[in-house]
Amino acid sequence: MAEESARVITLVVVDDHPVVRDGLRGMFDSAPGFEVLGEASNGVEGVDLAVRLDPDVVLMDLRMPGGGGVAAIGELTARGARSKVLVLTTYDTDSDTLPAIEAGATGYLLKDAPRDELFTAVRAAADGRTVLSPAVASRLVSRVRTPADRGNESLSAREREVLELVAKGTSNREIAAELFISEATVKTHLTHIFAKLGSKDRAAAVAVGYDRGILG
Repeated sequence: MAEESARVITLVVVDDHPVVRDGLRGMFDSAPGFEVLGEASNGVEGVDLAVRLDPDVVLMDLRMPGGGGVAAIGELTARGARSKVLVLTTYDTDSDTLPAIEAGATGYLLKDAPRDELFTAVRAAADGRTVLSPAVASRLVSRVRTPADRGNESLSAREREVLELVAKGTSNREIAAELFISEATVKTHLTHIFAKLGSKDRAAAVAVGYDRGILG
C-alpha cells in the first residue's frame, strides 16, 4: 500500500486549447502522486513529446488542428510506445471515439468528468486497465453494434462476472485471483465475450455491456 501511494504517475497533456492544458496541469500539479512532464497542442507534437519524455499516461484530445488524436494514438501504437493513452473528449457523440479505441487508446472520459473520476481513470490507465465512462459507453454502442450482434447468444454467469470486473478496470491477473481461475481461462472467457457481443476489445465489450443492461 505504501509503495502504491508513493508512486508518481507521469503525464503528457495533448490539447489545442491552452486553457484546457493549463487547467489540467494545475489540477494534476495540485494533487499528490502525479507529475505533468509536458504539453502539446496537436497530435504530431504529442507523439514527439510522448516518445521523448516516455510518460506513463498521455491525456489526448481527439480533434485538433495540425494533427488529430486518432492518428496520434495510431502512431504511438505503431512505435510501440510504453505510454497509455486516455482520451478526453468534449463531445459525447464524437464519431472519432471508436476509431481511437481501435487505434490503441486505453480509455475514454468526457472533459466534464469530476476531478476524482479523472484521477482514478489516470491511475487505472497507467496500470493498463480499460477506462470507459458509462456516458461515453452509451454513445459508443451505435458504432460498436452490428445487426448480427442482436442474434448472438447471451453471456454465461461466469462471463458476466468477468465482464463486470473488466468494467471496473480489473486486470486479467486480478480477475483470475478474484474468481479462482487461471489467467488462460480468463483470456478464454474474454474471447467468448468478445464473440458474443460482437466486440473487438475490452473497451468495446464494456460499451455493449452497458447498452444491453448486462452492466449497471
